[in-house]
Amino acid sequence: MANSSGGVYGRPRRDRDDDDQPDGTPAENGGGSRASGRASVGGPGRSRGGSGSANRRDTGRKDAGRPGGGPGRTPAGRTAAGAGAGLPPKRKIKPRWDRIALVAGVAVLVIGLLTAGGLWLYGHNLNNKLQKTDPFSSIVGNRPVKTVDGALNILLLGSDSRDPDTDVSTASQWRADTIVLVHIPASHDKAYLVSLPRDLYVFVPKSQSSPYGNTYAKINAAFAWGGLPLAVQTVENYTGVRIDHVVSINFGGLEAVVDALGGVDMYVDQTITSIHGAHRVFTKGNHHFNGSQALDYVRQRKQFADGDFARVRHQQALLRALLDKATSAGTLTDPLKLNSFLQTITKAVTVDKDFALTDMVLQFRGLRSNNLAFMTSPNLGSETRDGESVVVSDKPNALALYDAMAKDTMDAYIAAHPTGKPSATS
Repeated sequence: MANSSGGVYGRPRRDRDDDDQPDGTPAENGGGSRASGRASVGGPGRSRGGSGSANRRDTGRKDAGRPGGGPGRTPAGRTAAGAGAGLPPKRKIKPRWDRIALVAGVAVLVIGLLTAGGLWLYGHNLNNKLQKTDPFSSIVGNRPVKTVDGALNILLLGSDSRDPDTDVSTASQWRADTIVLVHIPASHDKAYLVSLPRDLYVFVPKSQSSPYGNTYAKINAAFAWGGLPLAVQTVENYTGVRIDHVVSINFGGLEAVVDALGGVDMYVDQTITSIHGAHRVFTKGNHHFNGSQALDYVRQRKQFADGDFARVRHQQALLRALLDKATSAGTLTDPLKLNSFLQTITKAVTVDKDFALTDMVLQFRGLRSNNLAFMTSPNLGSETRDGESVVVSDKPNALALYDAMAKDTMDAYIAAHPTGKPSATS
């Protein structure tokens, strides 16, 4: 039963607008009031439209607080509590930088070990492929004493053989076409390359593998009479410099090395026609040579006024061109090309048993052609001895050069003997 105040079931009714909030504040845009769950009954004189308004408020109450729900808003005081009711507060997870750093460090270490292991294995395989010999053990007599630790003296020999199976440890029909003594100071920041003319007249000790020796002869005869052991002994006796390593390469090997690098760039200082093979014509100027062309050019001597000394210059130019190409960005940054070059070297050269290709590459990776100083062993030019043309040694100046090499004081020697003088020619 309704009482006179319009309440239901005799409950007193508060006079307020239906759209007011329970705390007496006006609702916005018809927002829902706190509902009792029962619809109000309009008092006398109210239109039925009042019940429609209540229905709309009920709808607002149902949707209130839902994301994207009706026009109503979550009632004051229920916004935080209602939205998160029954859910524990979210804890902000902080990154464990110590663990991340540890995992990253372990990953880098593993990758580093795998890379180092792979490089070691690659280098080990390269060194095993080298053809090796022992040119020192059979040397009879006292050898020069090594006086400076860290400095290296390497004997480079180029034979006129094309047979890759030539035994260089004993006497043979082949002679040394190129003889270069390389000195690398203890600082390892440069290299001095001294060419010994193949016709240099020196004393050759008795061979242990042939009946020859124990006489004066052209220095290249030592290789033919006793292979690398006698060649090493002859050069050490003449220079007084202890040799640490030996590298021998023949014509065929040199061609292959040049081709593995994609050829070399050289300057031809005089137009000539080759006396070998196809009789190539080499015109004056800059040229790009493949292996066969480069080898043919550096063998020529009879067309030049200074004969064998011209050949020495051209051999030095080829060595410089090879180093330029081997250390160029095009080779070092191309794994396939670099590998082809290194693999070719293992097939082209014969070295002493203690020579390690990878060690040499790592130790001298910073060397460039501008770090090389080329010289010719001091001499007095050509003379006739015992019916043949030979190159006569300039003994005082030669002694000064090789003494500086043995003592690792080549900078001082170069300063006292600048390029252009007979004792040091480029």
